Amino acid sequence: MKGLDGKVALVTGGGKGLGRTLALALAARGVKVVVTGREERALGETVGEIAYGGGKARHLVGDVRDPAQLAAAVDRAVEVFGGLDIVVANAAASGRGALTDDLASAEAVLATNAMGVYYTFHAAARLMKGPGRLVVTSSSLATNPAASVAHQASKAAMVALVSATARELAPKKITCNAIVPGVEPDESVDLALFLCSSAGASITGQIISVGSSATEI
Repeated sequence: MKGLDGKVALVTGGGKGLGRTLALALAARGVKVVVTGREERALGETVGEIAYGGGKARHLVGDVRDPAQLAAAVDRAVEVFGGLDIVVANAAASGRGALTDDLASAEAVLATNAMGVYYTFHAAARLMKGPGRLVVTSSSLATNPAASVAHQASKAAMVALVSATARELAPKKITCNAIVPGVEPDESVDLALFLCSSAGASITGQIISVGSSATEI
């Protein structure tokens, strides 16, 4: 992918799963990566694997439900690597509770999936000069009536956030898109890399499903 070598990226939820896979893929293409998440051991393993492969990475423990911690992650990327070009908002929470269940579960889901993405965009937009890339990993639950109320609402909020953010940041040449991952991780990684590269400069405000069966996370 052209235009990735030397860039700086922040990946939330980068300690495991798709977040780790995306962080490793970016680093393998010359991107300097900061990963954040709630589990320090997992983050350290991601950074260690990147370093073992010859890449550059740092980690910072943080929760996307706390805007101050996200701001600190963005600041760390700028302080250590000199800027911020790419943000992958991957941190997510799942929830299956009913509307009449205890509110704590719903609040955690909404705070992570909706406000967490908003806080991520807010923190990044302060310091990204552009051109830049914002990529969100979403899910098919945004339009799936089988999802819990809180979960579906949080994923639908992501769709609106992507559209509005793309429009607002377009003058700075910062794109914003969402990926609905498929069952094959490689397909999602390839699409994310494309959107983060210079080849993805003309694509913004899009919700893109990968493969024939998008995951419900």
